[in-house]
Amino acid sequence: MSTKRTTILLGELKESFHMAMSALTAHKLRSALTLLGVLVGVFSIIVVMTAMRVMQSDVEREMSQLGGQTFMIQKWPAVYFGGPEGFEKFWRRKNITLAHGLKVEEKATLARSVGLETTFWGGQIETRYKKSAPNVQLFGETPGSFPARNWELQDGRLLLDVDVDGARDVCVLGNGLAKTVFPRASAVGEWLKINGINYLVVGVLEPKGGQLNGDQDNFAVVPITTGMNRFGRWRRSLSILVQARNQAMYDDTVEQVRGVLRVARKVPPGKEDDFELFSNDSMIGQFNSFTMAVRVGVVAVSSISLLAAGIGIMNIMLVSVTERTREIGIRRAIGAKKRNIMTQFIMEAIVICEVGGVMGVLFGILGGNSTAYFLKLTPVIPVDWAIIGLVICSIVGIIFGTYPAYKAANLDPIESLRYE
Repeated sequence: MSTKRTTILLGELKESFHMAMSALTAHKLRSALTLLGVLVGVFSIIVVMTAMRVMQSDVEREMSQLGGQTFMIQKWPAVYFGGPEGFEKFWRRKNITLAHGLKVEEKATLARSVGLETTFWGGQIETRYKKSAPNVQLFGETPGSFPARNWELQDGRLLLDVDVDGARDVCVLGNGLAKTVFPRASAVGEWLKINGINYLVVGVLEPKGGQLNGDQDNFAVVPITTGMNRFGRWRRSLSILVQARNQAMYDDTVEQVRGVLRVARKVPPGKEDDFELFSNDSMIGQFNSFTMAVRVGVVAVSSISLLAAGIGIMNIMLVSVTERTREIGIRRAIGAKKRNIMTQFIMEAIVICEVGGVMGVLFGILGGNSTAYFLKLTPVIPVDWAIIGLVICSIVGIIFGTYPAYKAANLDPIESLRYE
């Protein structure tokens, strides 16, 4: 019995769907204008969500440069969405100096590795073979930075403590830069010029690939002491990279390093830290918190468009009920029940919404991925938001199609047959 009822129900739904499609094709202009509102509402949601998903995936890759169980300490916040008034607090902080970093290296006994780093400039690298473009990043690092930055060695060696202690003129190259300036042979053992000064290449790193700001393999690393002697120590705040031994010791390592740095920087008890401590997860969390507000705003604005589209659908459906009064009377006369009439008109409203929704999803994904095309990022398809958009369309169709369907189902059959 249950199987028979299910078969009948599916047959009714199939018939209602075909009748709804026939009604749509019979009034093409009216149907197009009706579904346009739904299309615009869904498009506005999907295009923004797709574009943000493209940006978010790339930002998360960029923010995930730190190795496992690694956190960073800086004078400045990693992500800041406030105004200039709040930024003044960070500006007034004391710089993190080499002495502070060395103190953390000495006292942070729970850490697996501690590295110090700073960025000096973006410029040009010269070799006897070729010159690079003037966009190479020059980093100053200590040996502990390499595991913390998740930089793996491909050829040669990494920086050593003796390189830092002696401020040696040596460097390690990113994979992309090494291939650019030494296209025919290995870069290890070769010499290059940075600001007219010769440096010996001692190592080349494994490739990392591209990101939003360009090629993240296009950099050179020198001992931090060498760079600070060449490019100045004053008004320069360093970053401290700390890698915990394992996840279980991560929180304890954070607290130990925080305590060491507070003592080294003479922060009074009870006062907030005068430095920022963050990890991959905290940076991505801050970014997601910011984008969540944008998502909520977009959904709220798009809901107004869908509400207006729903009211338009209800009005069109009421007109359709009036025009098809005689058709309804004939169907009732030959045995159609009220639920059959209601199913027909609700299905018609849902079909209108879903056609507009599918078109909105397709155009939204194409429009949102134009961001990926112009910024040379990886395109994405937000399946979750596409499903949400189509579900919302069905809900709009059901809500705003119910009253016209109810009115159609409750027309008097005899009066309907007499209707001209």
